[in-house]
Amino acid sequence: MKSLEEALKHKVGLGTAPLGNMFRDVPEEEAQKTIQTAWDQGIRYFDTAPFYGAGLAEMRLGEALSAYNRDDYFIGTKVGRYITDEKEDKEGIFEYGRQNKVITDYTEEATMKSIEQSLERLKTDSLDMVFVHDVSPDFHGDEWVTKFDEARNGAFRVLSRLREEGVIKSWGLGVNTTEPIELVMDLEEAQPDVCLSATQYTLLQHEHALERMLPKAEEKGVDIIVGGPFNSGVLLGGDHFNYAKAGADILNKVKQLKEIAEYHNVSLKAAALQFSTAHPAVKAVIPGSTRPEHNAEDVEMMNKDIPQSFWSELVDKGFISQRAPLPTR
Repeated sequence: MKSLEEALKHKVGLGTAPLGNMFRDVPEEEAQKTIQTAWDQGIRYFDTAPFYGAGLAEMRLGEALSAYNRDDYFIGTKVGRYITDEKEDKEGIFEYGRQNKVITDYTEEATMKSIEQSLERLKTDSLDMVFVHDVSPDFHGDEWVTKFDEARNGAFRVLSRLREEGVIKSWGLGVNTTEPIELVMDLEEAQPDVCLSATQYTLLQHEHALERMLPKAEEKGVDIIVGGPFNSGVLLGGDHFNYAKAGADILNKVKQLKEIAEYHNVSLKAAALQFSTAHPAVKAVIPGSTRPEHNAEDVEMMNKDIPQSFWSELVDKGFISQRAPLPTR
């Protein structure tokens, strides 16, 4: 597919982190049906990463998409990690994924190795977008700036070269915080054209993104893709917020949002998707799911009419920043 714009029929893509057995063991049949349902709904943009189940999500996506012409879909994956044959005990959000050891490495050599492995797992000979994954304080703590410099001298240079050569169409960062994206947009020697911001511009959490990241993205002409629009599912009744157990304050905020939504006869899923895509810097939103029926809902919810009275109440009660662009549907 020539461009992301062509792939975005509904401004919705499919995030495949859950298909890497995030939080639970997802049966293969369910995973394949999830991808097939997304395809049947007209979704043609798919996001994945080696980190998702130590390559499992990429393998599942590659299997599903191998039935289609490569020119008919747009695919993005990530670098910063590669997979080895060595096995290890897993814990954390992908404890149910493959047991292969995952190595974090942002150097030039590791970046090329990661890309080569992803191409093999995805059963393709080309990638459209490549994000440098999790070079961010939530994964690396105080060492994140050191990791950023490693990527600056490694992955950023590789991806810039591959874009210039026409091997990939776009590159940027894929992170769960705003600071790395703000920093990379200020670099002169490496200029990303798209960044994936997970969990940071959502109905529940958007103030920080509105301060610098989104205005700078508009200024620099960098497209933003919003991942995790439901903040790991808590907005839809789940118990996880940003990949960890949700605290009482978050659960209470969701409860209040739900009450307001019910009063206005609005689906919180529709509100979340439409809010995240209302900002002019945002090109797409990529909710992830392991439930096939959810993909059909995502497309439907993007087209749901939501009364302005709902948005006005959220702004008046402080749930939405006054600086946030509001959906007009």
